[in-house]
Amino acid sequence: MSQINVAHLQKSYRVHHKEPGLKGSLRAFVRRQYQDVRAVDDLSFTIDEGEVVGFLGPNGAGKTTTLKMLSGLLHPSGGQLQVLGYTPFERRNDFLRQITLVMGQKQQLIWDLPAIETFEVNRAIYEIPDDLYRKTVAELTELLNLEPLLTKQVRKLSLGERMKCELAAALLHSPRVLFLDEPTIGLDVTMQANVRKFIAEYNTRHRATVLLTSHYMADVTALCKRIIVIDRGKLLYDGDFQALVERVAPHKIVRIKLEQPIERSALEPYGTIDTLDGVEGSLLVGRDETSRVAARLLSDLPIVDVTIEEPPVEEIIGELFSGGALAKTNAEAPQLTVS
Repeated sequence: MSQINVAHLQKSYRVHHKEPGLKGSLRAFVRRQYQDVRAVDDLSFTIDEGEVVGFLGPNGAGKTTTLKMLSGLLHPSGGQLQVLGYTPFERRNDFLRQITLVMGQKQQLIWDLPAIETFEVNRAIYEIPDDLYRKTVAELTELLNLEPLLTKQVRKLSLGERMKCELAAALLHSPRVLFLDEPTIGLDVTMQANVRKFIAEYNTRHRATVLLTSHYMADVTALCKRIIVIDRGKLLYDGDFQALVERVAPHKIVRIKLEQPIERSALEPYGTIDTLDGVEGSLLVGRDETSRVAARLLSDLPIVDVTIEEPPVEEIIGELFSGGALAKTNAEAPQLTVS
């Protein structure tokens, strides 16, 4: 069952345009010039209950603008959208009680008070019954290990500790739809992993629908089977993440460590040489050939270690932005939804 429906969504802004210098300032004072900037341009997609979908794009692609329209903070310039059967910008109470928007660079916690005090404020705002509130706080405290943090002033928490409390505050009312905008931004590797683990566990327990934006590809690979990619407000790709990886990058990387240096010519029969520096090297090998090639390498050459890796996801997404992946995907995988 679809919980998010977006059809031909558009959002435009009228922006003042001023030429540089004193003359430009005087001219702008007398006669202002404006230009229309389209942040979201004819965007369409649907998301079903319980899906965790990665929402990707470069800076300025329109991701945050789209999330703000989906959560009711912005009114669209055109098109249609529904979340849980509601029109978001009408901001009905029944709608707001079932969604949440978490922005990694914004905070809702009261700076000079302990986090538990903000929780109490949210309990009153959402009119959460006392027994349900206590049960939810206990569950979130367990999942996020909040016990030592709840009674500390927010300003004394580290960034990672504060982000965990932000997530808990945003989920006290048990929303059915989560819009997460860079929830791990600025966190260290360990804390990023903890936040990812929590989101996955929350999704499993509550069958919540999650739309996630992140510039950390580890977030996307760990949580999302499906991705939606936009650029300049337009849809580039909507489909299975792994299918995109396999079609855009039909090879894997075979990394080797040798007992002693060898000539490049000795590696050429096994694949396309990517790097070779002393006793370490890497080959690009077709996905169906990696096991056979690894066995041959171990048999034929003085190999100490062999590992097989996927190409970096950042490279694949980067190729999609550049347009090179679109041609491959259109030619090789017409069953995928590509705009």
